[in-house]
Amino acid sequence: MVILIVNLHIKPERLDAFREATLENARNSIQEPGIVRFDLLEQAEDPTRFALYEVYRDAEAPARHRETAHYKAWLAKVPDMLVEPRTRILYSNLFPQDEDW
Repeated sequence: MVILIVNLHIKPERLDAFREATLENARNSIQEPGIVRFDLLEQAEDPTRFALYEVYRDAEAPARHRETAHYKAWLAKVPDMLVEPRTRILYSNLFPQDEDW
């Protein structure tokens, strides 16, 4: 498994548009065969900060995801909603074992 955590800081006046665009992307993303999880998280203390928790079956799945129409549509909408550039960090899974997902 490959895990990607994306952190985003959104302009307060764009929160509704961001949630709508990101939920649409998430609903479609979780349908992809290479994606195990696609979670949208909102920070409790600061509702302008979000994280995407994405779990992919293999190292090629993130690239396949970036080629989908729903990801490209999301990517076209979101940049002007950001306070600062998003950060992306890849992780390797240690637990649970990949077979247990």
